[in-house]
Amino acid sequence: MEHLLFATYLVLFAWLVTKTTFFTNSGLNKAQLVMLFLIKVLMGIFYGWMGIYYDGYARMLDTWLHHQNGLDQYHLLTSDPAAYIKSFTHDPYENTEGVGKFFASHNSYWNDLKGVMFAKILSIFNIFSFGEYYVNVIFYSFCSFFAPVAFYRVANDLFPTKRITNLIACFLVPSFVYWSSGIHKEGLLAVGIGLIVYHVYFGLKTNTWPIKRWLSFALALILLFTLRNFILVVLLPAVLVWVLASRLKKRRLLFFVGVYTLFIIMFFGLRLINNSLDFPAVVVEKQKAFINNPGNTSIDITAMEATFSDFVKTAPQAISFTTIRPFPSDANHILSLAAVVEIIAIWLLIILFIFFSDIKYQDKAYLLFVLFFSITFLLAIGYSVNNLGAIVRYRSLIFPLFMAPILSGINWQRLKAKLNF
Repeated sequence: MEHLLFATYLVLFAWLVTKTTFFTNSGLNKAQLVMLFLIKVLMGIFYGWMGIYYDGYARMLDTWLHHQNGLDQYHLLTSDPAAYIKSFTHDPYENTEGVGKFFASHNSYWNDLKGVMFAKILSIFNIFSFGEYYVNVIFYSFCSFFAPVAFYRVANDLFPTKRITNLIACFLVPSFVYWSSGIHKEGLLAVGIGLIVYHVYFGLKTNTWPIKRWLSFALALILLFTLRNFILVVLLPAVLVWVLASRLKKRRLLFFVGVYTLFIIMFFGLRLINNSLDFPAVVVEKQKAFINNPGNTSIDITAMEATFSDFVKTAPQAISFTTIRPFPSDANHILSLAAVVEIIAIWLLIILFIFFSDIKYQDKAYLLFVLFFSITFLLAIGYSVNNLGAIVRYRSLIFPLFMAPILSGINWQRLKAKLNF
């Protein structure tokens, strides 16, 4: 019965992919859309299988825990709908002001909300899948398919003659397609980032902001807010500067540097106005939470204090964690080995881009947004996370954003001629 159900839904959603306007307007034909969708489904299945094969060793059991939580919420929905709805707003830490601890890692309503929200989403899937994990993979793959398509549509508008490299960057970067296809939060987080980037980009280009754009933008904000709120802390400032810089005709880089300098001052200085705005302390608390809950891929880290000097001192550590780890010596299973190969390949491509780039970018404000958002996103991860598995998973979300300009910017013909010489 499970196999028949899986086959039926697979055919149905493969057909829906070719009928969804957002997908078909990407410029990809029906065969390409179906093939890319099936790749996501296969990666989602592989993700679930890895959860069983590696179990807790590679911390891949999370996906099955999410599945079980989704089943629990499904049973609650069918047995007590009122309790199901009420659980959205229930704060188990009301005696310790759990709602007031927006960025806290413990005893926080908001920290728990991401798990509750994701379980609710899976519980809706379970109504139609009868609780079958691999059928849910199909539903999730369809929902998360909006992310690479959104990235691709932006990349294709920027680099219309680079369709192949755009496709590779947005759909086929290994860690991105893997982590965003499995039943974990990354797929929906990618959708949130992708939709915000897509709607701001085309809103600025066409100067049109219809209600559909605003509704989709609001959905993206909700996804990021409920599933991983720290992303909004680094994404929204980058979007704001992007929008403002798009109105300038020159000195956009100087504008970005100036505004981000102001952001840094605010990051460390707002606590002098209000203790609840002590953002350095929030980062330090996140770091301590990871240190106190070590995993199999955790690495030694220098604990920080919530001071400007300590943030400067530990910056090399934070940068190295997210830009060059894992090292070959860190590899202890197939996934970590794949991450090693991927980060080496990305740096090789960056080097090729530096020496063999000749493309003239038309929308410099957008590219500066990608640069500054990527840097701050990676720093936010590097300062707070010491688990390599989590780092690889978290950072995969931004790969389509900066890999599209890099791959499209390399003059492959000039490189080929150089190699032949």
